[in-house]
Amino acid sequence: MSGDGPGRDGTDDWEEELAEWDEEVSEWEAGEGEDSVAGDGADADVGAEADGSASEDGGGDNDPVDADPDLEPESADRVPKVISAGHINWDVTIHVDQLPEPDGETRIDLLEQSGGGSAANVAVGLVGLGGQSVVYGSVGGDESGALALRELASAGVDPGQVLVDADEPTSVKYAIVDGGGELLMLANDGANESFTAAELDRDTLTAADHLHLTGQQPGTAAALATAAAEAGTTRSFDPGRRVGDREFEAALHATDVLFLNAPEADALADSTDIDPWEPDDRVVAIKLGEEGATVRTPHGDVSHPGFDVDAVDTVGAGDAFAAGFLGAALRDPEITRDGFSHDPRDYQVPLLVGNACGAIAAETVTARAELSWERVRSVMGESPESDLLIEIRV
Repeated sequence: MSGDGPGRDGTDDWEEELAEWDEEVSEWEAGEGEDSVAGDGADADVGAEADGSASEDGGGDNDPVDADPDLEPESADRVPKVISAGHINWDVTIHVDQLPEPDGETRIDLLEQSGGGSAANVAVGLVGLGGQSVVYGSVGGDESGALALRELASAGVDPGQVLVDADEPTSVKYAIVDGGGELLMLANDGANESFTAAELDRDTLTAADHLHLTGQQPGTAAALATAAAEAGTTRSFDPGRRVGDREFEAALHATDVLFLNAPEADALADSTDIDPWEPDDRVVAIKLGEEGATVRTPHGDVSHPGFDVDAVDTVGAGDAFAAGFLGAALRDPEITRDGFSHDPRDYQVPLLVGNACGAIAAETVTARAELSWERVRSVMGESPESDLLIEIRV
């Protein structure tokens, strides 16, 4: 699919816009300025694809979808500061040719150890994309906890709010990945959820632009989301694979943006009054694995099939997607001026960046990918917009 004319539905200017984006990205990385992507925030009442063709259930009026997003920043000094709250782990990733049968044995081809945990992974990813990150969670008073905190600090993340629980071990996760990408996870909870909302410094929360929540105690998530809302801080939540089993309703309803994969979206729809596929009051980014991702809003959807890569380890790809999506969206004042925009056209660039970051993570052996705008540009190529599909709902 490609645009075939000028204007909001054309892509004639994409190469020029991408060149401008590259220039701005280089400035971010050099510390000379910060970028934000700007979309057209106007509402629309027609259904259309990104190539300008009207869908069957909408009228083909004079309001075509913007397939040529304006990538020139409106704020040159906007560096988002994000608190990422949730799990902080020490990860052991084991690659084998084939998972063993019960009572069987297999040879380890590769063993890697690194920091992990969804909150920590997103925090590190945002720093790699030029943001400021504070991580909030808990570790044990052991060597694994010290290693996790040291690695976060080395990556440029502020770990000063992390609680050290001397009575519990740091959560260690073992990810066993076979040659076909099948995954087996082993973990202990340890000190992962020892923290509560009470220990987070309120001045730190007030100074943040955004709070990103990952897996944690439901009461803690609800309290943090409520405190952030009272402070005027936008919120996102990636509840993880246990979303259908834990009572996250209060935190979910206090969230501006949800991050889910397709099974999690179905589980949430079955267990709560929230339909992630057709949300009525929030933005939902649904990760579809090798099929890319879709962003659902009350006003419509934008989807992208992802980027072709040779995946070696998909652990952490969802965290990288969230970091990329937030790293792009939070730089755009049009998206975040009054909460998060419900116009799906505003999420073209965040979706592309999120998919590119997820692809980078899938090519990385451990759960924590090294994200950078240079790597994002390399994965995206010259015409990533050609596969965007946008539908505006009446």
